[in-house]
Amino acid sequence: MAQDPLFLVAAGAVLIVAIILMLGIGNFARSGSPKTSNKLMQWRIAAQFIAVLLILAFVLIRGKG
Repeated sequence: MAQDPLFLVAAGAVLIVAIILMLGIGNFARSGSPKTSNKLMQWRIAAQFIAVLLILAFVLIRGKG
């Protein structure tokens, strides 16, 4: 499973979501710009949406075999 390209893409998407989340928490902890926090939140939501779609695609494709 770890060699499956779709699995690697889905895992990469989850990693990107985690990185964006950490950047947002770091910005909040430093009392950074609210505009930056808002932009990071928007990017995280978009990345999460893509990650969920990729995970669902992986489950649907691999669940049949």
